[in-house]
Amino acid sequence: MINELQIYGFKMFTEVVFKMAPLTILAGLNGAGKTSVIHALLLIREIARRNDKIARLNGPYGLDLGTFGDIQNWKTQDPVRFVLTDKTSYIYSWELGGNPTSLYADIQKHPQELPPVFKAGERMFQYLCAERFGPRNILGSAALPSEQLEVGFRGEYSAQVLYDLGSLSIDASRRCPDAGEADAALVKFETERWLSRIARPVQIDTESIPIKTVTALRFRVPGGEWVRPPNMGFGVTYALPVILAGLTAGKDGILIVENPEAHLHPAGQSQMGYFLASIASAGVQVVVETHSDHVLNGIRRAIGEHRILSENQAVIHFFDVDGAPPQTLSFTETGGIASWPRGFFDQYQLDVTALTRVRRRKE
Repeated sequence: MINELQIYGFKMFTEVVFKMAPLTILAGLNGAGKTSVIHALLLIREIARRNDKIARLNGPYGLDLGTFGDIQNWKTQDPVRFVLTDKTSYIYSWELGGNPTSLYADIQKHPQELPPVFKAGERMFQYLCAERFGPRNILGSAALPSEQLEVGFRGEYSAQVLYDLGSLSIDASRRCPDAGEADAALVKFETERWLSRIARPVQIDTESIPIKTVTALRFRVPGGEWVRPPNMGFGVTYALPVILAGLTAGKDGILIVENPEAHLHPAGQSQMGYFLASIASAGVQVVVETHSDHVLNGIRRAIGEHRILSENQAVIHFFDVDGAPPQTLSFTETGGIASWPRGFFDQYQLDVTALTRVRRRKE
């Protein structure tokens, strides 16, 4: 597990330190640096996969960072540096330099060993971007063996993962609370249970079409007719890869999710927060970027009400002012926020207060 991430000279950050936990939440203003934290982790992953001392800034995981000059903080000419500390306090460091006009960075320094989450393995590093695939009748198939299959950063291989890994057993810690003792603890059935809890009651069917290297996907409500994804809607298809990635993620791996609340109704967003907390409690490090107070409240209930995570196993980084260091917020034992700053998921209270003033004026 990553305990700490330090970023130097990268994009808007001159120098910043992020505490990491089994569940790390990035929240706050648009364009204030949340995605840059995720980009740092994605670049480290890209470096770890190559052995030519080159880090591509465009292409992997949908990155479109431009030139090295675009990612280097404008206040410094020093190299870009990323430093990770793991749970054993071992330190890993990377240093990037290069021509300002180059579409790649030169790896000037890298550790001899890699943190476990960046090593090749069974779904040890998974990332789902905010721009996931919406309803599609068919999804692509990756030319990989089952043990290396992932849902893809846009969820583009979700149907194939469900088809190939649907009969894979999962441990009890990742099971949906709605599962009965006699229910099979298999990826397919647990995916359906979690998806039914988060989006709507649903069953899933997949069909592999090898000649076209694609996998077909369809849904139905229990007792209903099978329908194509476009007739089921965005909420189900946007939530599906998040659930699959969490259920199939490697133990001690990492799952990074942007906007898990997309296209979900408020109750579903809260359940998504609970789901991500459940995956974090099962030994997968989860990093989530969210603008949803419902996702946050689902996590708070997972901590304070359901006790599946302790208050020390989750941390929030609140990006309040563009260019200012983010605030680190902690949870209380009952699921509260130890210190609730102004501007942090308080818009509901502000709007209700404004409407209350309007009503009082009319009285």
